[in-house]
Amino acid sequence: MYLQKISLVNFKNIEAQTFEFEQKINCFVGDNGVGKTNILDAIYYLSFAKSYFNPIAGQNIRHHQDFFMIEGEYWLRDRLEKIVCSLKKGQKKVLKRNDKAYEKFSEHVGQFPLVIISPADRDLIVEGSETRRKFIDEVISQQDKKYLQALIAYNKVISQRNALLKYFAANRTFDALNLKVYDEQLVNYGTVIYEKRKAFLEEFVSIFNEKHQIISGDKEQVNLRYKSQLHEHSLEDLLQQNLEKDKILQYTSAGVHKDDLNFEIGEHPIKKFGSQGQQKTYLIALKLAQFEFIKKQLSITPILLLDDVFDKLDENRVSHIISLVNTNELGQIFITDTHSERTENVLQQSNQPYQIFKL
Repeated sequence: MYLQKISLVNFKNIEAQTFEFEQKINCFVGDNGVGKTNILDAIYYLSFAKSYFNPIAGQNIRHHQDFFMIEGEYWLRDRLEKIVCSLKKGQKKVLKRNDKAYEKFSEHVGQFPLVIISPADRDLIVEGSETRRKFIDEVISQQDKKYLQALIAYNKVISQRNALLKYFAANRTFDALNLKVYDEQLVNYGTVIYEKRKAFLEEFVSIFNEKHQIISGDKEQVNLRYKSQLHEHSLEDLLQQNLEKDKILQYTSAGVHKDDLNFEIGEHPIKKFGSQGQQKTYLIALKLAQFEFIKKQLSITPILLLDDVFDKLDENRVSHIISLVNTNELGQIFITDTHSERTENVLQQSNQPYQIFKL
């Protein structure tokens, strides 16, 4: 699979531009602020129908304009596929594949797999558990439709249960039977999510450790641990045990929406005990493991986006990532950089066709 062409209209700071791509390596070079990352985000949008950097869809429309449109042409399994994503102010986002609109965007996720490596990934280490859950969900959802459906349903029921708890508090009432309806649904969906996350991590950790050893030169011992309240108790028991607490807090305090990943170096949190270089290496290994896992599960090589990677990694690490193209471990890559000479020096060593777009 590869993206052969993309056209953008009113997306972020881009008025109207079209790019035609090489099957292997494509680079966008230019000063900060010219829109290099925005092009990568548009490519991301075609795979997920949302931005990697700004979840508020309307804010991705260019200033003083009423709409944006992204159109991509892919070669997938020897046929041309056309994806169009558009949004007009005051209307719902539209996603089409070969001129046919999707009813549910979730049906599109995983059809054109993609992995992005970006400076924003540092949020996985420094931010709260929600960011790390989002990472797990994105990896599993790209190759497991049942998981994605359970996740969407679970989050909807959580919102409904929380609204009911607020209603109870505001009206000084309580209806155990009404609450039980939501609890039964949560147990059903939550147990599916937990089991799938647990099975995923069991396979994923070994891939992650292997990637980390290669990138770091086997210098550090790292680990990735799945943290869940469901390790010790069933979700049914947790909801019952925390009922009085939930009534006071007016929200659901236990469940898979509280799961987390522990990122460790040695046996300590990498957030506190890892240097900047160690944290960067950890994140790169995490993303390359994500790439490997999705590729294996879907039998499609995902597109890889490398945003501002040269400024965040030393040249040896970047050269290692680029060298993976030669082994056919990687497929199509998109890179942003501020220095065209530096980019070209590394790419010339790849022995692969590449294209540089100067913005």
